Parts: sequence; C-alpha cells; structure tokens
Amino acid sequence: MKVSDFNYDLPKELIAQHPYDKRDEARLMIIDRETKKIEDKVFKDVIDYLEPGDCLVINNTKVIPARLFGIKDTGAHVEVLLLKRIQGDIWEAMVRPGNKLKPGAKVNIGDGKIEVTILDVLEGGNRKVELKYDGIFNEVLDEVGLMPLPPYITEATRDDNEKYQTVYAKYEGSAAAPTAGLHFTEELLEKIRNKGVDIANVTLHVGIGTFRPVKVQNVEDHEMHSEHFYIKKEDAEKINRAKKSGHKVISCGTTSCRVLESIANDEGMVKEFEGDTDIFIYPGYKFKCVDRLITNFHLPESTLIMLVSSLAGKDFILKAYNEAIQKRYKFFSFGDAMLIL
Repeated sequence: MKVSDFNYDLPKELIAQHPYDKRDEARLMIIDRETKKIEDKVFKDVIDYLEPGDCLVINNTKVIPARLFGIKDTGAHVEVLLLKRIQGDIWEAMVRPGNKLKPGAKVNIGDGKIEVTILDVLEGGNRKVELKYDGIFNEVLDEVGLMPLPPYITEATRDDNEKYQTVYAKYEGSAAAPTAGLHFTEELLEKIRNKGVDIANVTLHVGIGTFRPVKVQNVEDHEMHSEHFYIKKEDAEKINRAKKSGHKVISCGTTSCRVLESIANDEGMVKEFEGDTDIFIYPGYKFKCVDRLITNFHLPESTLIMLVSSLAGKDFILKAYNEAIQKRYKFFSFGDAMLIL
C-alpha cells in the first residue's frame, strides 16, 4: 500500500487559520459507511446522531504552552519545544538550531524565569533537558511559553491560542490539541448528557509526532510515534456498558480512538490502564471497540487520513474529502468536522 494513495489536492486557502467564534457552529459532514450517503450539517447537530445508552469518548488532555524562546549562554537565539515529561523537571524536547545545543549548554528563557540545561542528545536528535525555575511550574510556563500551534497555522493571534484547547481539557501534558474536541461547548455536552448519552474520558498526551510527515513510500514501513495515555476504571465501565447493551461507542478524535483500540480485547471491552501506545491504524485494520468517529479533516498522506480510511474505506474518504473541497469546507486543526457513521 503506497503512501501516495492517500494524497489529495487541497487549495491553501481552505486551511483554517482561525477557530470559529462559536465552537459548535463549525460545519459537520456526515458520512454513512452503509448507505455511502454524504450530508452537510452544523456541528451542534451531532447530538441528533447520538442515542440514549451510547457512549461518547473524549480526550481530556490539556495543551501546555510548551514553545519556549530563549538565549544561549553564547548569545545565540534558540527555541526549545517541550515534548514529554520524563521525570520531575526533566523533559524530552525538540531544539532549534540543534547544532548549537550540545550537552552542558544552558538556555535563558524569559529573562531568567526558566533555565534550560541540555543533558543529553536522544535518538532522532531530540534533547533530554532539565528545567530550573522559581515558583509553580505551570504558572511560570504560562508566563513565558507559547502554544505550539501546528506549522500550517501562520496567522494565529494570542486569542486563537486560548481557543486551541478543548472546554474539557484537564490534565496537562500535550504538545498539540485533540482537535476534534475543539468543536464542543459546555452547553452541547450538557444536552448530550441530558439525552442519556454517557460521556467517558481518556487521557492521551498528544506528541508533536502527530505533525511529522510520513517519509517512507510504503505505508507498512512507517514507524509510528509513541504517546502516553491512561483511562480510569469508571470511564472504562461506561464504555463497556455501551458495548454490552448493543449501543454505540463514539470516539471524539483519532487520539481517543487510538487509546480504545490499543487496550480493547477481541470483544471490544476495555479496562483501567496506563501506558504508551504506538498503534498504527491503516486500511486492513479491524476495529474492536470504536463504532463511530468524530474527526477533523486531515493532512494528505498523513497517518491520520490513513486511520479514518481504515474505518470508512479509502475511496469513500477521498470522495468525501473532494466533496468537502468543492463545498469549501475548512481543513485541519481549526477547521470543520466529519462524523463517520
């Protein structure tokens, strides 16, 4: 299977640069795998496709302002992007320019509010770093850090940064937002609960690897990045209750989907678990837990368009994407959404 099989031509002006003023008024494309029917709705209409007894699974990770700009002790300007906490104040980070940041180098962030020391060079070129600061880490980071918006968003304002967070974000640790969830409002979630739909949480801290291009020609040769996740007992029970009663498990986003498919048994049941997943879902994969998927429109030749193609079929997904382009849907993180039935 070729990576180029998942390519499509996207006009640059359809890449959303700003979020919607009202989150749940984004457009929603409904694609039905059985009937092959495609419908155009507004995101708040998603409630019409959820039934009492169903379980909606959301990822409550919180994006941290992990992008730090500072000055090396030589006076050189550098960027440090925090990717994953290893332990305490020791992190895995991406640095630019890498050749100037060897072990022992120190970087001054925010007039000394954070001192970054390079400890080691990791496989792939990332760095193991140690942070030193006075006060509470999250407060200091909020003061000096910026949101690590995707590279295709070039016009964002600080107000947009604040909207690059779901309304239910709780546990800090992501370098990128679980963007399908950006469309939900507190009011819409409350209406969903009142309809009798269970809402279960998973936590997967999204890594910057989600933006990395697939560099091999054959899909099977791609090595998937790893991300840390956990799911609590009470949330696993909600998901299992829906499966046992014959109702649907609706995953909000590819991150929630990856958690569920990483831990589900052959009957689609899940349990409390914490660990890392490098699951790579592409056509040919048989889903065990997820019945339906809420997702945004993804980059050409990305692992994410491969994942949605494995659920809905590559040809049908590309047909839907081309129809979305014709109808001027907005694409990627701040763009419109799709519900795969």
